[in-house]
Amino acid sequence: MPLLASAIRLTVPILLAALGGVFSERGGVVNIALEGMMITGTFFGALGAYQHGPLAGALYATLGGAGLALIHAVVTVTFGVDQIIAGVALNLLAAGVTRFLTIQIFGVATQSPGVSGFVPFNIPGLDRVQALAPLVTGISPLVPVTLLLVLLGQWVLRRTAFGLRLRAVGENPRASETLGINVYRMRYTGVLLSGALAGLAGAYLVLEQAHSYLEGMTQGLGFIALAAVIFGNWWPAGALGAAVLFGFFEAVSLRVVASTIPYQVIQSLPYVVTILVLAGFVRRATPPAADGIPYRRGGEE
Repeated sequence: MPLLASAIRLTVPILLAALGGVFSERGGVVNIALEGMMITGTFFGALGAYQHGPLAGALYATLGGAGLALIHAVVTVTFGVDQIIAGVALNLLAAGVTRFLTIQIFGVATQSPGVSGFVPFNIPGLDRVQALAPLVTGISPLVPVTLLLVLLGQWVLRRTAFGLRLRAVGENPRASETLGINVYRMRYTGVLLSGALAGLAGAYLVLEQAHSYLEGMTQGLGFIALAAVIFGNWWPAGALGAAVLFGFFEAVSLRVVASTIPYQVIQSLPYVVTILVLAGFVRRATPPAADGIPYRRGGEE
């Protein structure tokens, strides 16, 4: 049970970022910058929590991630820059800018002062069952919020006009435009939602795990989230299953203690699993047809 509880907590940031990646890629924009948006979220989450409390931290992180996503949208959607190159550049930009801001605001390069997270809660009734105690006690409010966001995201993409338009833009932007859909607006919206959710994922790391901003604390989770998007076949519900899988192996890597196995090998376990899963699944994955393809209104794709 403790391992499962740990896996659930480690699943949340992967799932939030993956959910953001789904919205971006369903609109046709590859978001390699999920990692950078999480990094931005960790810094602004710590800044907001340090100044005004955890709710402000979550809000700051969401806005910070959306701000970096806006740059990604301008560069890729408006100017048609290669989305992979733009994403890599933004990851580097996020790492550099957050380090600079940490020095300017907190006086050190690698961390912030300690911050408080949200008040955890227990599930009434079940918290008295000893076997379930690790799962139903000390729960962060961001855990049920994340699950609700996944359900909402699945419903939005499948059942609402916005979701249908976003998916149409990701499949055939030119045909969508002939039907009166503003392709640029839809892609901007998808990317901004992606950044906001990735920023919130960064806030979770600060508010509910480390209780401080630490340089490099995302440790590549944004890339694991990107793998969860692919493994989940570009659907929120699928990303949930993938994030749980990756979160479980992340928890295993933190709990396995074996003197005969080097620590570095154990720490690499989540990334090895990610590579193996993608290697076996990627050929069967079906991305949106226009995913990663710049669109020019009135011109050739």
